[in-house]
Amino acid sequence: MPQSGARALFLDRDGIINEDTAYPHKPEQIRFIEEVFPLCRKAAQKGYLLIVITNQAGVAKGMFGEDDVRALHTWMSGEFRARGIAIAKFYYCPHHPDALVEAYRISCPCRKPGAGMVEQATQEFGIDITQSLVVGDKPSDRIALPGLRSIIVKSNYTGDNFDIADIAGVVNYL
Repeated sequence: MPQSGARALFLDRDGIINEDTAYPHKPEQIRFIEEVFPLCRKAAQKGYLLIVITNQAGVAKGMFGEDDVRALHTWMSGEFRARGIAIAKFYYCPHHPDALVEAYRISCPCRKPGAGMVEQATQEFGIDITQSLVVGDKPSDRIALPGLRSIIVKSNYTGDNFDIADIAGVVNYL
């Protein structure tokens, strides 16, 4: 049942939850960024729903399938639960405008920086985006929705276009 006016912490996956290695899609490839767990606990204590939004171009490039993405997200959700943290839902976009797999070669409104995944979650959970926050490690993780705050953590992708140096600092924005 959707919660009217709920707020969410939208987390990018690769680079925020886990180290951004070459298209991770199996549990043995995941190395969690440990600072994400205290951030998620604090956000949950403050009433934020925890929602993951992730572009998964590896599907479009034929490197792995959507079943692999869903299985990994199920495993990751269990890893968070084992640490006392509930992820409300994982959303992913398998599309890419330059996809090698023709079925995924589209300019999808869900692919970040498009707002599709956030809009889906907003409808599904009754989220108030003006009370919510997106955290990513690439400039493309800034979702252009009026009222939605985005925080970009410094990474190999940001150059000088970042808001904070590390994930631990996000807690100050909650």
